[in-house]
Amino acid sequence: MSRSAQELLGYHCRLQDKLQEQEGSLAAEGRHSLASAADHMKVVPSLLLSVLLAQVWLVPGLAPSPQSPETPAPQNQTSRVVQAPREEEEDEQEASEEKASEEEKAWLMASRQQLAKETSNFGFSLLRKISMRHDGNMVFSPFGVSLAMTGLMLGASGPTETQIKRGLHLQALKPTKPGLLPSLFKGLRETLSHNLELGLTQGSFAFIHKDFDVIETFFNLSKRYFDTECVPMNFRNASQAKRLMNHYINKETGGKIPKLFDEIDPETKLILVDYILFKGKWLTPFDPVFTEVDTFHLDKYKTIKVPMMYGAGKFASTFDKNFRCHVLKLPYQGNATMLVVLMEKMGDHLALEDYLTTDLVETWLRNMKTRNMEVFFPKFKLDQKYEMHELLRQMGIRRIFSPFADLSELSATGRNLQVSRVLQRTVIEVDERGTEAVAGILSEITAYSMPPVIKVDRPFHFMIYEETSGMLLFLGRVVNPTLL
Repeated sequence: MSRSAQELLGYHCRLQDKLQEQEGSLAAEGRHSLASAADHMKVVPSLLLSVLLAQVWLVPGLAPSPQSPETPAPQNQTSRVVQAPREEEEDEQEASEEKASEEEKAWLMASRQQLAKETSNFGFSLLRKISMRHDGNMVFSPFGVSLAMTGLMLGASGPTETQIKRGLHLQALKPTKPGLLPSLFKGLRETLSHNLELGLTQGSFAFIHKDFDVIETFFNLSKRYFDTECVPMNFRNASQAKRLMNHYINKETGGKIPKLFDEIDPETKLILVDYILFKGKWLTPFDPVFTEVDTFHLDKYKTIKVPMMYGAGKFASTFDKNFRCHVLKLPYQGNATMLVVLMEKMGDHLALEDYLTTDLVETWLRNMKTRNMEVFFPKFKLDQKYEMHELLRQMGIRRIFSPFADLSELSATGRNLQVSRVLQRTVIEVDERGTEAVAGILSEITAYSMPPVIKVDRPFHFMIYEETSGMLLFLGRVVNPTLL
């Protein structure tokens, strides 16, 4: 081999070795680069997976568009990323509002029940005050008085308002927001008036002397909550004022109370009148064919003859062993009932009045049992009128009837305005068809097998309730069914 050929061959070998060294170096660098890339791959897939899951979770059903890592996400995708948590928050807020609404409804229902209970207790307290002056027949509407005085409370402030609440037994309600108390009465009044089977209508008038400017807010609130009609009156012309007011009442009660006022003081500034008309029909009427004249015992020695109704069928009743009295339930149409309380012994009916409470009545109702019975019940008609302001004074409501009355929410001159009179006249008639009434203004109980006959032939008490609300509409005592 020539030298040139050998040199060429050596050059080729050195070149080949150098190329192999470079390839080895490149291979080593490649392995290092792959190792480094592998290290990065351990992190990057988790980030991408997180982003992909986020996109799928936020935009379900939509495939991600093919974009390079450097391409920014479209605006609508970004907004969707924020939208889901916002929707969750809205759902939570709606659920919270629904829960609050249910709680408010439950609280409102409890408040209405408490209102009915306290109004009934007020009625029993008022009964005791009336009984101190009258030992004969008696009938009035606790609901009517409480409704009217609460309406007047819209115009009262300070101690005047506080006294009314306390006197009406309404301080226990503890309203959490303004207007709650009148709104409770409004709801109750509307519920009763919309019950057509019950046959109850209610209204009130505020006769105000024309020299006083009544605040428009009081007019609006009185109309809104109590449907009160405020009527300006010139009490200086007493005869004309008496005639006009009697006309209003006669018209509104359908002629049942043609004359409420006998005389008017010319110095009068405000007269408040409420009326309730109740035309209750027995759920099971008494048959007039069986009504006969029978004996009614006024006391141990005196008796009279009265028309006595007769009914046979299923009646609910109980007997209170502590007070020794029968309690009979006579239901009306429209979820109302008359409770008749008949003492076992003659003359004990007055003693019972000191113990009458809502709790006692509820105990009687819980222990009622329905059975087949015969019932004798007298027909009667009562017509009673009371100067309620005198009775309310005795129950602690004094300031509103005095020169210290604060009626600044009623009139700009409210410091010089006081309530002169609060009158309520109640007319009730009970016969075979039912009851027609107009109002212008812890015991141990044993339910035992009642005798097959209950004969109401001696003085008794009666209470007319609306059962759904538990409101005591009328409360009375019958000593002589032949007298008004």
